Amino acid sequence: MVGFPGTRIDDDLAALMDDGIYGAILFKRNVGTAQETATLCRELKARAGRPFILSVDQEGGRVARLRGAPFTTLPPMRELGQRGDAAQVERVGRLLAHELRAVGFDWDFAPVLDVDTNPANPVIGDRSFSRDAEEVARLGVALARGLEAGGVASCGKHFPGHGDTTSDSHLTLPRLPHDLERLRRVELVPFRAFAQAGLASLMTAHVLFDALDPGVPATMSRRVLQGVLREELGFDGVLVSDDLEMKAIADHYSVEEATVQGTLAGVDLFLVCHRADVQRRAIEALVKAVESGRVPRERITEAHRRLDALTARFAHPAEDRLATLGGDEHRALAEGLASSFAGKDPTEVMLASR
Repeated sequence: MVGFPGTRIDDDLAALMDDGIYGAILFKRNVGTAQETATLCRELKARAGRPFILSVDQEGGRVARLRGAPFTTLPPMRELGQRGDAAQVERVGRLLAHELRAVGFDWDFAPVLDVDTNPANPVIGDRSFSRDAEEVARLGVALARGLEAGGVASCGKHFPGHGDTTSDSHLTLPRLPHDLERLRRVELVPFRAFAQAGLASLMTAHVLFDALDPGVPATMSRRVLQGVLREELGFDGVLVSDDLEMKAIADHYSVEEATVQGTLAGVDLFLVCHRADVQRRAIEALVKAVESGRVPRERITEAHRRLDALTARFAHPAEDRLATLGGDEHRALAEGLASSFAGKDPTEVMLASR
C-alpha cells in the first residue's frame, strides 16, 4: 500500500496500480475540500478497475487528515477516555465511518491502542484513551466496532505498544526495556482484547522490545508477530506495517531487508508512504525473495487470504455519497455526539459539523 504526492494520479502511481498494489494511503498532502477528496478517491478506484482499498489516519484530535466543514472535528481520544463512555466512543466510530465512506475511504488506521503510561512520550500522548490498559482495551474495541459497523475497516495500533517510549519512531528507533510480565500486564492488554473481538487489522510498531527480541524491531520480528500476536493472543486479522520509510527502519535497514524480514515475521501488507523508487524496490525485493525460495509461497498465500477477507468485507466501489455529509443521518450522528458533551467547554470539545 503506497502513498503518493499531490491530488492526482501521477505516472509512478499509475504504474504501481497496474502492477497490482493493494491500495493507497492518503495524507494531508492529498486531500483538499470534501468534494476534491471524493473526486480523487473516485478517480483512484476507477483507474484501478478492481477492488482498490483506500486508507487514511483519521483518529480525532491532532491526527486527522480530513478537517473543516462538513467533517466533524473530534476531540483527542484522551478526552473521550476521561469520560469512559463506551457507547459514546462507539458512536464516534460510527460517525468516523460515515464521513470516511462519504468521500470514498475503506480503511481507517485507528484506534490507537497504546497505553499512555509515559508523560514524556513525544508521539502518543493524548492520542491514547487512557493510562489504564483495561480502559484502552474497552474503549479501543468500542471505537473499532463503531467503525466496522459503519462499513470501514479498523486498525488498532501500534503493536505491541508504543505508549511508554521516550522517542518517536518517525525519527529514531525506540526501545522498551520492560520484562514480559509487565508487557502482558500493560502493553499487550488492549491488543489481546482487539484480537478476541475479531476486529479487522492491527499495525506494527517500529520499536525494539528487549524482553521479546532485543535486536530486531517488532515489524521485523517473528518472535513478536508470530509468537506473541498470532500464537499467544490469537489474532488472525490483517497485520499491516507502519511506514517502512520512517527513520526507525530506514536508518538501520534497507527497504529490501525490512520487507523480506517483515514478511517472514508475519506482516501481511506493507506501507511505503512517500517515494516511488522505494516502493518499487520493496516490491521487487519481495518478488525475488519468493522466486528464490527465501520467502515460502505459503506465507504469501496466507497474507492473501487475510487481505482478500478484508477486501470482501470493506472494499467499496467508487460511489457518490458526498451528499450524505450534512444530511439527516450525518446530522443525527454528529448532534447525538455533541449532545453527550453538553456542558463541556466547546473550545475543548471542538465539535463542529455542518
